[in-house]
Amino acid sequence: MGRLVRRGRVLQEKTWGRKSREFKVHSLIDKVYKLLNLYIAWEKVKANKGSGGIDKVSLEEFEQNLDLNLREIHRLLYEDRYTPQLLRRVWIPKPNGDRRPLGIPTIKDRVVQQALLNRLTKIFEPKFLDCSFGFRANCSTHQAIEKVEEYLKDGCEWIVEVDIEKCFDTINHDLLMKLVNEEIADGRVLRLIRSFLEAGVMEEIRFTNVLAGTPQGGVISPLLANIYLHPFDEAMSKEGFRIIRYADDIVVMCRRKQEAEGALKRIKEILEGRLKLRLNLSKTKIVHKSRGFDFLGFTFGCGYSDYKIPREKAIKAFKNKVRFITRRPQPKSMSMVISELNPVVRGWGNYFIKGNCRRIFTELDFWMRNRVTAFKLKRQGGYGHCQYPYSRLQAMGIVFLKNLLYAKRPELLPAMGQRLRRAGCGKSARPVR
Repeated sequence: MGRLVRRGRVLQEKTWGRKSREFKVHSLIDKVYKLLNLYIAWEKVKANKGSGGIDKVSLEEFEQNLDLNLREIHRLLYEDRYTPQLLRRVWIPKPNGDRRPLGIPTIKDRVVQQALLNRLTKIFEPKFLDCSFGFRANCSTHQAIEKVEEYLKDGCEWIVEVDIEKCFDTINHDLLMKLVNEEIADGRVLRLIRSFLEAGVMEEIRFTNVLAGTPQGGVISPLLANIYLHPFDEAMSKEGFRIIRYADDIVVMCRRKQEAEGALKRIKEILEGRLKLRLNLSKTKIVHKSRGFDFLGFTFGCGYSDYKIPREKAIKAFKNKVRFITRRPQPKSMSMVISELNPVVRGWGNYFIKGNCRRIFTELDFWMRNRVTAFKLKRQGGYGHCQYPYSRLQAMGIVFLKNLLYAKRPELLPAMGQRLRRAGCGKSARPVR
């Protein structure tokens, strides 16, 4: 089955990867419920992992009767009787102390959403513009960041920061379905998409109706958000504005302040007027690059066109994760802490490694060394941070941010004449003459 699924995926790429589409797609549901497509969808759902939904069926339990489950999905979709189950509400803490709501679908609903996504992506992807980087194949946050740097070097000194208030939660269902209907005329697919949008949410024993928004946590939600915001990309680009959008994170780069003021006016007209979204007026503003601006975890500018560092919020979030892993009163061995800590350090470090990060990485490494050493000393009893220099901690398997930096950017290594030997206490050690 694995080889068949791989061959099927290649066939899908050839069949649905057309660059343009002159007519609406009238017959699509049969391609959604095709068993091969459902197997491909299951593979992706399994790879993404995650917990079960309201029915408490896990990935492992679903896989135990995989053929039976997929054939049941196939039959229900074929008979036009498939009904999504309620979403399980989960709250994710945000760095500012607020909480973000997630709606977790059941494994079965995730497979159906992924099967839909496999087909819808090939239809809508050719429409999207190059200014959109979020949740698209062969696009990434680093590409969006490189585009920002390109515009800064090109003389775009005025930036419009756009903040949409609860974008995913306030998407208008009727308007979204109208945009989907511009490309798809299959009524069964349209009804299936709407049924996922309107699936209620269950939090413990409380049921909540959903009147707007795409459920955060749903497989199909990022694509639907891109479809919804595509008219904004199109209108702004046609008028000559340089926009960079990653999902609902948006900046518009302008050469003059008057151009930025005109861009802000059009942004309000399109997002609030046409798309019925709400702007956070306290965060939607015009800034000059010399004052600095934030985008995708970086702070840009601060007086230099090519200067970017991790923003304070990102540093705080990293420290909070390290604090949680290295908290003292926990029954964990040092090896267990290291196995939890290293993926966090690698993930955070590799994301910010392209910035002007050497100083910040050095400071965070020193702070992280103290945290790990304090945990180690607490476990074994006693004092003496000088017993654990960087070399000893590295020998234990701990990854430090500067190791990642110098491995990927060796040109930043200090010249031999510039290096100072370090004592275990962290002070500069020089030979006595």
